Formats: sequence, C-alpha cells, structure tokens
Amino acid sequence: MQLALPQLGAHLQKGLRSLYILHGDEPLMQQEAADAIRASARAQGYTERSVHTVSGAHFDWSEVLAAGGSLSLFADKQIVEVRIPSGKPGKDGSTAIQQLVASAQGNDSTLTLVLLPRLDAATRKGAWFGALENGGVSIQIDPVDRNALPQWIAQRLQMQGQSVAAGEEGQRTLQFFADRVEGNLLAAHQEIQKLGLLYPAGEVSQAQVEAAVVNVARYDVFKLSETVLSGQVARVQRMLDGLQAEGEAAVLVHYTLAEDIRAMKRVKDAMTAGKPMPMALREQRVWGPRERLFERVLPRMSEARLNGLLQAAHQVDGIVKGLKVPDWPTDPWQALHRLAVRFSRFCNVR
Repeated sequence: MQLALPQLGAHLQKGLRSLYILHGDEPLMQQEAADAIRASARAQGYTERSVHTVSGAHFDWSEVLAAGGSLSLFADKQIVEVRIPSGKPGKDGSTAIQQLVASAQGNDSTLTLVLLPRLDAATRKGAWFGALENGGVSIQIDPVDRNALPQWIAQRLQMQGQSVAAGEEGQRTLQFFADRVEGNLLAAHQEIQKLGLLYPAGEVSQAQVEAAVVNVARYDVFKLSETVLSGQVARVQRMLDGLQAEGEAAVLVHYTLAEDIRAMKRVKDAMTAGKPMPMALREQRVWGPRERLFERVLPRMSEARLNGLLQAAHQVDGIVKGLKVPDWPTDPWQALHRLAVRFSRFCNVR
C-alpha cells in the first residue's frame, strides 16, 4: 500500500498497521514521519524498541528475524526498526526481508519500521521492495521543490505562532528565506526554530529574517540544469557560487551544461529534418522535467544561438582543462558563469 506523506497523520489516527516503509532522500521529513509513527505506536502500548542498522554484505539478518518474534518480559508490544542506509540489502537481505514481511502480516504485537534512502527504478522493481510495498504501508519522501519552499517555510512559521507580512512584502521575505536555505531542509528547519527563539509570536519582519537567517543553501549540480533551462538567471548565478564554495568539480558543472546544449542541438536538428519533437526528445533520452523545459524553449531557440552556445561550450571545455581561450576568462568558474548565464538568458522565454 502506497501512502502520500501528507496523509500519514490522518492514517495514524485511524489505527496502526504492522509494517511501515519510509524511503527518500530528505532526512528531516523522514525523521519526522518516523517520529510520528513511533509516537502513535507508544500511545498504543508499543513500549519496547530495537534498532538494526544494515551495514555491509555480512550483516546478520537472523537478529532482525529473531527480534520480530520475541518480546521481553516487560513489554507486550514492540517496535522493530530496520535501517538500510545503502538501500541495498543484498541477496541474503532480500530473502530475509521477504520473510520479515510474511511474519509481519497480522502481527499485532510487533510494529516493523523500515527506513531506506531514495531508491532508483531498478531497485524498486526488486522482489524484496515489492514485498515491502505489498505487505506494508510505503511512503515515498521527496525533497521540497524550490517553488514550494516559501510556502513550506510559511507553514513551519505558523506552527510556532509566527508569520510574515501579508502581500508582496511577505512574499519577498519568504523568497529571501528560501534562497538562504534551498537544498538543505534540515538547516532550514533549524533556522525557523531560531526565529522562534529570537522573536516573540506574531509577525516577523523582513529585516529580522535577514538579520537572523544565515546562508546554509546547498545546491545540486543536476538541479542547475533545470534552473538554466527555466531561464532563472539570478538563481543560476547563486547556484554556481554555491557549487564552487562547496568544492564541486568544475568539469562536472561544465559537462552538465554542455550536455544540455548538445542534446538541444541534436533535437533541433532532428526537428529540422522533419521528426516530431516528442520522438526527437525520446531518442535523445530527454524526459521528466527536462522534457517539459525543452518543449518550452526549443521552438524559440534559433539555430544561430544553438551553434553559438555549442561553440562557447567547446571553448569553456578547454578553459576547464587549463587552456587559455581568447576573449574568455582564464578562471574556469568565471567562464562557467558566462556560459551558464548566456544559456539561461536564451532560455528565458515568456
């Protein structure tokens, strides 16, 4: 059974199931979901808890299987928590998990909680994960999208009795806050709690937010692609500064930008030759958010601009590898800034 994270609270009010699976790459929200399940379990008499962390191929799964079938003299109900940080239980683990799922069915004395990272499509098709989803309540925990982050911050502020100004002023405050904490939800939560300690309940001004909230943003090089294609020039510059500060390899950033330019050029050439855009995009393995962005940008992207971007990407490739190119900065990150901003401005179509 699959359950959306926002539905968890209402689900727990109706009663507990014997098996829960939390999988995703957002530690804060996974922790909060697990805490909610544990709190509900404790309220219903699950007083004992054992935690098993799967570390390596030689993990002893017999301990987990035994824990599910034994209770101490002092507890009528227990929580058995299985953490698999790698998301790869291995062959023995796959068999053990399927046994664990079978033993959990109808077991009202043991609640099993399985914690996993984000899983790729191939892993989710495995027999062990299929057994978990069919036998328990599976909750996928996705990161908060940048567009949804201001609203998430506003909701968290409201939970501690605080708010921002109404209208455009408040939206500017939330956007500033989101820029400071993007990609780092755990730190965002801590910054929100800090505001609760520094200021009383009620409205928090933009000046107070700017004075209190430190820059804890963390950026993903692959999210940079979506930002460039969205034409968000200012955000592209912030992301590049952040990636450089975090020690990201310039060659990886260049590869991400260049691959989008090359893919866009190939799709454009295929369309010029008479292929429908959807077919050309599939052939170039462009799908998901990138597909929607390509569909928006390509009709307005001229051959001359694409050729110019392709040439610029080739020149920046040399700079990243230590070569000097006339009329270009010698510093790789400055060159990447110029390439990314040019590409993003061309994508900024309305």
